[in-house]
Amino acid sequence: MLALTFPEIDPVLFRIGPIAIRWYALAYIAGLFLGWRYCARLGARHLPAKIEPAFFDDLLLWATLGVVLGGRVGYVLFYKPMYFLTDPIQIVKVWEGGMSFHGGLLGVTLAIVFFSRYRKVDMLAVGDVVAAAAPIGLFFGRLANFINGELFGRVTDVPWGMVFPEGGPEPRHPSQLYEAFLEGLVLFVLLYVLVRLGGLRHRGSLIGTFLAGYGLSRFLVEFVREPDTHLGLLFHFVTMGQLLSLPMILLGGFVILWSLRASRSAAAGNPQHERAGSASS
Repeated sequence: MLALTFPEIDPVLFRIGPIAIRWYALAYIAGLFLGWRYCARLGARHLPAKIEPAFFDDLLLWATLGVVLGGRVGYVLFYKPMYFLTDPIQIVKVWEGGMSFHGGLLGVTLAIVFFSRYRKVDMLAVGDVVAAAAPIGLFFGRLANFINGELFGRVTDVPWGMVFPEGGPEPRHPSQLYEAFLEGLVLFVLLYVLVRLGGLRHRGSLIGTFLAGYGLSRFLVEFVREPDTHLGLLFHFVTMGQLLSLPMILLGGFVILWSLRASRSAAAGNPQHERAGSASS
């Protein structure tokens, strides 16, 4: 079978003595930095004056902790609980890999909830802005997965199949690139269009769109992504990624419907209703 050559890129960009600077770490940094700048820009243009642009400067630290701690704890609990239970010291070795998006999402959600309540601002308005920026981090993260040659797809005969260093001799789907395209680029454009159409006036609508959009993208890509070796197919037909994405799809759809109904009710009750994002939680 024909296959594309995997562009073997050293996962370590450069070393300074014993310190290794990895593409994966840079992907996290780039996603958080660009997402932060995008949030500040959206906040300055669309959120009430009470939420100053500097708000997102302070939120960045909370969000970073949520991503890292939530992502690691999620991986430990969702994917390898018994392994880490027998050797707990491995939990802190994040530099060896092992992060869960769904755990990171829960971590960021908690960070937004607690920080918004601490600052007494509308957590849904803040969540909508963060949701609009989240695909930026997903895009860079999936590119880093591709560079690392990890989380590759199942064996395939499609012309763009690739032979990954750790995936055996047969060509496989470059599922990391599929996810970078769907979860990153496509979802970002969709949320950007909704922002331009006034989506931030409907509290929670962008949160719901992100949840449903990511969940659906991940669920579909999992059909061509190699299941985790230590888990395989759960119940003989579904992956852990799909199992975790289903609640996101359902919750996202519910939040979208709730948001639209709430906006209609508010508009009907007050014809002069200002943008719904101005309400405080």
